[in-house]
Amino acid sequence: MPQLSTEILAADGPGFARATELLRQGALVAFPTETVYGLGADARQGQAVAAIYEAKGRPSFNPLIAHVHSAEAAQRYVRWNDAAERLAQAFWPGPLTLVLPLRDGHGISPLVTAGLETLGLRVPAHPAGQALLQALDGPVAAPSANPSGRISPTTAAHVAGGLGGRIAAILDDGACGVGLESTIIGLAGPEPMLLRPGGLAAEEIEAVLGRKLVMRNVHDPLTAPGQLLSHYAPGASVRLNASAAAPGELYLGFGPMGNAQTCDLNLSETGDLAEAAANLFGHLHRLDALGQPIAVAPIPDHGLGAAINDRLRRAAAPRD
Repeated sequence: MPQLSTEILAADGPGFARATELLRQGALVAFPTETVYGLGADARQGQAVAAIYEAKGRPSFNPLIAHVHSAEAAQRYVRWNDAAERLAQAFWPGPLTLVLPLRDGHGISPLVTAGLETLGLRVPAHPAGQALLQALDGPVAAPSANPSGRISPTTAAHVAGGLGGRIAAILDDGACGVGLESTIIGLAGPEPMLLRPGGLAAEEIEAVLGRKLVMRNVHDPLTAPGQLLSHYAPGASVRLNASAAAPGELYLGFGPMGNAQTCDLNLSETGDLAEAAANLFGHLHRLDALGQPIAVAPIPDHGLGAAINDRLRRAAAPRD
């Protein structure tokens, strides 16, 4: 694809106006959400959405999430139901994506849904993301703003390092607070299904719904982003549940390590899973820049730990 001069836009009035103008023109704009930076295109413009796949090197069978500014805006595009209303009331704006059946006359490009009859929608909480969506007043398709399969970006510098020269602009508003992509819940079937663990713990969702979520089989067809078996990967190999680094490895720790064990970076010295989630991709970026294999300490597999382990398993999976 042709080399572009990627603009860096401030999260202010002129920056939002320029970002909105570029989106309306069919250009790609990276912008911050509370989870990670997203690579945005107007979800109604097929050519713009196709440019996302080209810029990221993303397979077109992998659907995208459309971001909107409110639950009311979401209902323009999908058939709403009681479960969606309860979850939206409890968790939007926030790190939750709901997958619902498309409504007639939705106007969403089929490239966003990868030809499916469902659409994933999210209302982000980040003030800059909200301001951009309010200004556009339309759906923005936005996967994470990184080359496909690589570590997700939590700063504008991460975006520029991976996609600089391939996209029109980056709206820079510092580091993302949650650091993990959204939890995705499927509401198009008979029972709510966890399609991808993420920045909102499944236990919190189950408490609102008053029932257990159905778990997706990893070998089922793709119905939402983040389901590829190899994803979120550094350039070098990743080894999980490591009690220590082997010779030549870098060590990503978790919790108090003690005097006998050292690590190159620690996701949370106090064992706080929310802090670990916020640090995960940033720490992986820093270690990846050193060009050595990475060993990762065990992470508890409950709450946000389930989403952290999901990302780590995909980062460590065999690659094509």
